[in-house]
Amino acid sequence: MSGASLIRVEGLAKRYGNGGEPEVEVLHDIRLEIRPGEFVAVMGQSGSGKSTFMNILGCLDTPSAGHYYFDGRDAGGLAPDELAALRNASFGFVFQGFNLLRRVNALDNVALPLLYAGIGKGERRARARRLLEEMGLATHAHHLPNQLSGGQQQRVAIARALANHPRVILADEPTGNLDTQTSQEVMGIFQRLNREQGITLILVTHEAEIAGYASRLVRFLDGRIVHDGPVHPQ
Repeated sequence: MSGASLIRVEGLAKRYGNGGEPEVEVLHDIRLEIRPGEFVAVMGQSGSGKSTFMNILGCLDTPSAGHYYFDGRDAGGLAPDELAALRNASFGFVFQGFNLLRRVNALDNVALPLLYAGIGKGERRARARRLLEEMGLATHAHHLPNQLSGGQQQRVAIARALANHPRVILADEPTGNLDTQTSQEVMGIFQRLNREQGITLILVTHEAEIAGYASRLVRFLDGRIVHDGPVHPQ
């Protein structure tokens, strides 16, 4: 794990306003650094700001104040198309609801980020097949999402997240719709990706057992970080 920060936020704040209504501050003065290869679990009650924070890290949202640096680059200074390019090239996303296209088979769901990246059809499909094989789904390439179990859909989603060789995977409650055994299998995949491929993993969860798969725990409360330390203190 490198000592230099991959992700650094300084004085990050996020406010939402609605016309004449007073603004609601969802994040307050967040300061955090994440190094390449870390596996970080982010916990907090509903409304604590953890998902908003995740969206900012993934360039899906922008802060109201403060700075977000990715690999030394101030994301706040990027134009929308530059943010989209950074998001597609550097991040893979995994969500609780899988977010697969319902009328598209597993192979083409995995290949979708490659289409956005301008990769040719042959290479898109070859890479998607390899990723499905890695997820143990080689025989399910032409299945639609409704023909797959929840665990299989989430493995397709993980394969899709890996399509563009991301430096960071952002996983928002990825086991929320899965049973205990399937959750353990999915978290084992995340651990393997982190340990064997060095992918930085940032996982939002409300389950302590799931957070236990990470090496670092960041806890949010009322839009502030109230804890940041090892999951298993020495």
